Amino acid sequence: MADQENKQELKAGQLNIELSEEMAEGKYANLAILTHSHAEFIIDFVQIMPGAPKAKVKSRIILTPQHAKRLLGALNDNISKYEQQHGAIQDTDPNQGIPMNFGGPTTQA
Repeated sequence: MADQENKQELKAGQLNIELSEEMAEGKYANLAILTHSHAEFIIDFVQIMPGAPKAKVKSRIILTPQHAKRLLGALNDNISKYEQQHGAIQDTDPNQGIPMNFGGPTTQA
């Protein structure tokens, strides 16, 4: 019975998406690394800690090229809407590289 209801929802153009509490909390990332092959795009979301020599991948998303292009369009649309409400987002100097100490002192153990 539930399968039939799900099929009817999909036929009507609706999709029921579940979001667990753990997933809803999200993962913080301050770096994204993108790579691709002929068949897929891979986005690794990384959290870098100030002064730490290592960083951890917090999440990896693998997309088809078509979905990657849709994601790009959705990001462009949302950034445009954000900037209309809040002003232009200022980008950092691309020649500066990854800030390993975030402007503060390095950590010590």
